[in-house]
Amino acid sequence: MAVRELQIREALAAEAEVVTSVLHEAADWLARRGDPLWLPSEIDPSAIRGDVEAGHYLLAFAASEAVGTARLTRDDRLFWPEAGAGEAGYLHRLAVRRSHAGGSVSLELLRFAATRSRSWGASFLRLDCDASRPRLRAFYESFGFVFHSVKTVGPHTVARYEMQL
Repeated sequence: MAVRELQIREALAAEAEVVTSVLHEAADWLARRGDPLWLPSEIDPSAIRGDVEAGHYLLAFAASEAVGTARLTRDDRLFWPEAGAGEAGYLHRLAVRRSHAGGSVSLELLRFAATRSRSWGASFLRLDCDASRPRLRAFYESFGFVFHSVKTVGPHTVARYEMQL
């Protein structure tokens, strides 16, 4: 897919179901591969509605079809509790519909998140991912993220990454 065909914007308050649909498709595919990521309760519309309404979710569109999503916030007290206020944007739940997997959707969502974080005055874009997912970690590293550390929060052990903006 050509980049010019892709449009990215904040999800509208009424689009929690659209965001959930993209997240569920990605989660279902991962679960079928034996590599589950999110629990259904974590990506249910009722669980994410507040974040969508607060403008924390992005949607990527090809024509009028929502083909990708990601959550972008200005803080992450759970996985980055030591971070200073405003020093980074934090990306979570990057997901792309299977029909657009392997194209530019993920890269464009990452670029958009970096640009948005920079516009906030942030010095970094940060994210975390399951520490046991080498392909995902390699993808983020190929985009320019640098490994920061491993952190365990409850049952989750994540690799933390950051990219200087």
